[in-house]
Amino acid sequence: MLKLSNLTHVYPNGTKALDNVNLEIPKGMFGLLGPNGAGKSSLMRCIATLQTPSSGGIKFGAIDVIKQPEALRATLGYLPQDFGVYPRVSAYDLLDHLAVLKGIANKGERKDTVETLLAQVNLWGVRKKAVAGYSGGMRQRFGVAQALIGNPSLVIVDEPTAGLDPEERNRFNNLLAEIGENVVVILSTHIVEDVADLCPRMAIINNGKIVQTGAPQALSRELQGRVWRRTVDSASLPRYQVELNVISNRLRGGQTVIHVLADSAPEAGFEAVDGDLEDLYFATLVQARKANTTTVAA
Repeated sequence: MLKLSNLTHVYPNGTKALDNVNLEIPKGMFGLLGPNGAGKSSLMRCIATLQTPSSGGIKFGAIDVIKQPEALRATLGYLPQDFGVYPRVSAYDLLDHLAVLKGIANKGERKDTVETLLAQVNLWGVRKKAVAGYSGGMRQRFGVAQALIGNPSLVIVDEPTAGLDPEERNRFNNLLAEIGENVVVILSTHIVEDVADLCPRMAIINNGKIVQTGAPQALSRELQGRVWRRTVDSASLPRYQVELNVISNRLRGGQTVIHVLADSAPEAGFEAVDGDLEDLYFATLVQARKANTTTVAA
């Protein structure tokens, strides 16, 4: 169990990246969902001991992460949003080198580790190819392999599927799901579908604050009967945004489709739709934005 208590982080320029974050994350896949700049990466860096929070606590089992960073690092696998530089050496040799850095000194043990991981992430057939020549999805799978060196019990992946094509994204998500059966895996992302597909529990972060937590399906059910859809012309969109609680608008087939949150049909022409996690996500962000605007105005 990973437990975050009243976690706050303020950067030297005064930016409050995290604001009194409280979370309990059990074994399995846990989704941290939020827009760019919401505080996801700052939170991941604090958990991974790459920066010390301004205040609050982090515990992973019996480990006090802030007081015992080395103990946490010994059991941590981390795939950051930007995973380093890819040198012109083979995947096998680079993974072998990283295993040495992670303390696997025995050559035989290291060979078993490297070969097992390359097979697990489906890179065995290209193990002799330079990582610099890998596709984006292959690089991400290599990133998972290095994160799994040493059998970590906590794995953090930060925006892992951004920029991947649908096939690679599906392959990567299947790999994460397999890993999440035995350890704590935190998936930090702004892609709603990834969380819906993979995570039995999740949290939404916005402006450094946790604004929603729970099981995706249960949270989505709270919107049943309250989400309404209508196709509108782009010229009328500003009017709807002023008069109604529009939670999202998107283009479908070249037409603007809006989703509105209301207890009954806002006006003629709207149809009820089943609220999903994407609707919950947008509704939560809209509500948080309005609350923040009200606070600032006061």
